[in-house]
Amino acid sequence: MTILVTGATDGLGRYVTTELAKAGHRVLAHGRNPERLRALRDELGVDTVQADLAELRQVDRLADEVLERVDRLAVLVNNAGVGAGADPRRREVSADGIELRFAVNHLAGYHLAQRLAPKLVASAPARVVNVASIGQEPIDFSDPLLERSYSGMRAYRQSKLAQIMAAIDLAEELRGTGVTVNALHPATLMPTTMVREGFGAPLSTLEEGGRATLRLILDEGLATTTGRYFDSNRPDPADPHPQAGDPDARRRLRELSDRLIAEALGRAPR
Repeated sequence: MTILVTGATDGLGRYVTTELAKAGHRVLAHGRNPERLRALRDELGVDTVQADLAELRQVDRLADEVLERVDRLAVLVNNAGVGAGADPRRREVSADGIELRFAVNHLAGYHLAQRLAPKLVASAPARVVNVASIGQEPIDFSDPLLERSYSGMRAYRQSKLAQIMAAIDLAEELRGTGVTVNALHPATLMPTTMVREGFGAPLSTLEEGGRATLRLILDEGLATTTGRYFDSNRPDPADPHPQAGDPDARRRLRELSDRLIAEALGRAPR
């Protein structure tokens, strides 16, 4: 089966891509850096797609390319992300002028999943897996992009909760189609670029996080489980931050996301 993994050239994404390729799956590996993508292709023999997820037009182009290149898509793994930043006091914005963590960690995967949803439905049974985090903070809808009061860690944690909220919404939207949508915290502080930049020493291994992520991608026991959040390798779903269970908060996030994407792409909101 064909599996699209974003952020496949480093850390958890590279580990998951390697294990999937070894198991004989066709992996479409996404990355931002062309040289790293070439190295990954040469090492593993995987297909690659390049895009900078900090620009929504490139996310849109990525979706177009995937739709053109694959007849069937069994799994979308939204893994690419950025951490709190080397200087968590400095607010960064994307190419579209959107707070960077919200743009890359949430909006890119949200838009990609929406664009690829018809292909996933046509390929059902299929799955969407959002790689989120146990670090979650509620979105302040009076200042969702933290323009008045910024903290890199808050921005990161808000974006990760947004990923979980989006997974719950998409699961409801696709219920009955044979496409499941789930989110997970893979492991705490794995040895990734993000962790080294923001936290220093790791506490978990890539293997631990990789096993948890591969379980959501491949485990037949989860074939009908949808709209849930998982914590590492614990077998049963966990409870995310309570805001994820608030339908009104999810509606406000969806409306905000659709508006920001529409503005970036020069289209009407969906």
